[in-house]
Amino acid sequence: MTMAFEPRETLKKDLFGVIERGVAAVGGEEIPAVRRHLARAPLLLRPVARLLARRESRALEQLHGVDRVPHLLLRQRAFHLRTWIDGEPINRARPTDPAFYADALRLLREVHRAGITHNDTHKEPNWLVTPEGRPALLDFQLATRHRRRSRWFRLCALEDIRHLLKHKRKYRPDTLTARQRTILRNRSWPARWWRRAGKPVYRWITRRVLRWRDDEGRGTLG
Repeated sequence: MTMAFEPRETLKKDLFGVIERGVAAVGGEEIPAVRRHLARAPLLLRPVARLLARRESRALEQLHGVDRVPHLLLRQRAFHLRTWIDGEPINRARPTDPAFYADALRLLREVHRAGITHNDTHKEPNWLVTPEGRPALLDFQLATRHRRRSRWFRLCALEDIRHLLKHKRKYRPDTLTARQRTILRNRSWPARWWRRAGKPVYRWITRRVLRWRDDEGRGTLG
């Protein structure tokens, strides 16, 4: 399948390729779209870039029909194409309306009902505030597809929620419920392990070896 795409703006360049915003010709009309160009990643990192892109593509295919997540338009070896969602990242919009966070929880539950856990909801740029003031969720590169609601699924889903609640605590701490405060206090064992052992190694590899700083989702090259 072929689909014409006209790039108009480069959104991000990092070790896993280039992300471009533009328009795609779909069914005789042009729609806003985003292309993740994997062929522009360094040669040694292309297998990793393809792996992450494949995870995202498969998650988006499984989420087809869920509102306010990107819809996959085309997947090929060198790139994949998805719909564009207009909005501001929450670190810029700084939403304070309690209804936004209630709606974001509902969105996460829809994603979980589809058998997907996002696994990267802690990054503020992955959450958008749409022009209507509603939440949207991006960047499913680390997402996991689950065949059943296993203990691992429930643990990952709760971590998705806990990280969303951290954003609520930052912008509207006064609206946290007692149960939400309990969730925030209780990190899962993978979260504790990542904080103590995994994250320092990840930072050493990306910043010292690859000389790349993710900058909480903005993907800047250092």
